[in-house]
Amino acid sequence: MTSLLVLSGSRPAAVPTALVAEHIAVRLSLTGFDVEHLDLRRLPPDQLLGAEGPALEEATARVAAARGLIIASAVHASSYTGLLKAFLDVLPLGALAGKTVLPLATGAGPEDSLALDYALRPVLAALGARHVVAGCFLPDGAVGPAGAEGAALLEPGAELRLFQAVDEFIQSLPVSPLAAWAE
Repeated sequence: MTSLLVLSGSRPAAVPTALVAEHIAVRLSLTGFDVEHLDLRRLPPDQLLGAEGPALEEATARVAAARGLIIASAVHASSYTGLLKAFLDVLPLGALAGKTVLPLATGAGPEDSLALDYALRPVLAALGARHVVAGCFLPDGAVGPAGAEGAALLEPGAELRLFQAVDEFIQSLPVSPLAAWAE
């Protein structure tokens, strides 16, 4: 089973980014993927800023174990969050080697979408990502609060864009040689 990690790096739990990250994790797990959601807000700040500690070691091990990552952040001041930056900074070079990555961002307006390509994509490439698929940007206003099942309520156009990006991500995941041989 393909192991995926949804990594979210936005501070308040109720922000659209956290809701969308959980929405994706739930939907992918229902389709047969082994999915975990790593919410960086849950990491002890002293370990994250000190770049050491058991919780941080566990988090980096989860990144290492995943075949694909969806990395979600809100956009503030034309860039992804400092929380996400702090975590990416403690990952060793090559931490994303062999992995497919889908960058995802939420923000106030269309100009915030530039953060995906000009701020986040170069960092993911520097960490050795095998393939960074086209990112997906969702305006904050397109994401509603969690519904009865805990998933975010998205405007139809936003949900379509999100799942087109997720489909491209899934199709770009590396296929293990053994899985290809068995087919």
